[in-house]
Amino acid sequence: MKIEFQPIGVIRTPFSEPSGMPRNTAQATGIAGTVELEARYAPGLRDLEGFSHIVLLFHFHRSDGYELEVTPPGETVAHGLFATRSPRRPNGIGLSIVRLDRIEGSVLHIADVDMIDGTPLLDIKPYLPSVNPGGAIRTGWLGPSRSGDSDTDSGSR
Repeated sequence: MKIEFQPIGVIRTPFSEPSGMPRNTAQATGIAGTVELEARYAPGLRDLEGFSHIVLLFHFHRSDGYELEVTPPGETVAHGLFATRSPRRPNGIGLSIVRLDRIEGSVLHIADVDMIDGTPLLDIKPYLPSVNPGGAIRTGWLGPSRSGDSDTDSGSR
């Protein structure tokens, strides 16, 4: 089976290289960026401005290859790829929850960006806390005193 995606826009950020880029949106608080949506998709933005946060799905266009076991930054033990948020993945799909400040035409002004400038955008969804799990959340190998967002090596993807 072959699956192909076409970008619907591009994400603009102040980061041209992974070095110095926040590793997740919690570390990117206040960093501004934009989403330049292709004009033909602008009608799909109707009613999105009422949401404070949105989910961006994108392609890790600068990540090549992957390994099934990785050692995250600051760690000494390798973990299975799918138990981390490493951007080096078999399908190179990233996900970040960002703050939506405003929409002007087909441009979304966002904050808390943690991706490289020029990142191809695959989809936008409203962030809905009501559809996310409630109750006790386990954080696996990170343990109870650590955040689940600290295990990536270049983004919250």
